[in-house]
Amino acid sequence: MKNKITLMIGLFMMMGITVMAQEATTPASTQESETVRSRNEIDQRVYQAAMRYNDFAVARMKLFELMERNPTNTRYPELLATLYFDAGQFTSAAVSAIDLLEQNDKSVTGLEIAAYSLEQLGAMDRALPNFERHYLLTGNLFSLYKTAYMQYSLDKPEEALNSVNMLIKNNKASTEKVGFPTADNDTQEVALKAAGLNLKAMVYLALQNKEEALEAINQALEVQPDFELALETKAEISNM
Repeated sequence: MKNKITLMIGLFMMMGITVMAQEATTPASTQESETVRSRNEIDQRVYQAAMRYNDFAVARMKLFELMERNPTNTRYPELLATLYFDAGQFTSAAVSAIDLLEQNDKSVTGLEIAAYSLEQLGAMDRALPNFERHYLLTGNLFSLYKTAYMQYSLDKPEEALNSVNMLIKNNKASTEKVGFPTADNDTQEVALKAAGLNLKAMVYLALQNKEEALEAINQALEVQPDFELALETKAEISNM
């Protein structure tokens, strides 16, 4: 009986130690969480103030600190990549966007910044898959147009024709616009369908297929008769 009582006392003591240990660790964990949250709030306020005053160096530094403290939150690397891109720092923008995509390969912001930054750097072959994935995730027709143009630029005519045919068959391509530079250094707004048909004519022109090129360019000019680039493409086709 005495042994039984001793055993019960021992068990109660062990239970008490466990409860005390839990009580000792829980407040510390909560305190640490509150400290992180408090530091995040401060850094976010400083970041917002820095953006308001166009102090991008401070804004970037605060984003780095937030990224280090919150490694699973992809919002901060998205903001950092955007800052680099908006500043025209395309190498930094591309690298930060690629790092972001390693963390979240479905980040629409990461795909867009990687695609355009790599294009600006002349890395067309690396920009292309990012435009493709951006279109697949968003259905953005301009990304589909850029995909077709990249494929054309990389001498992939069959892939370019497939992409451009998908574009011109989409009903939204008749209403959505894209800007092209004009001879007087202005910008002409053109329906994406007309732009796609002009690109289709350019692909056939590269393939030395005058008949198909003329058909495509005439369709482009039916959609938008004043499309300057299409008029230039038609003149080039006529001189084949």
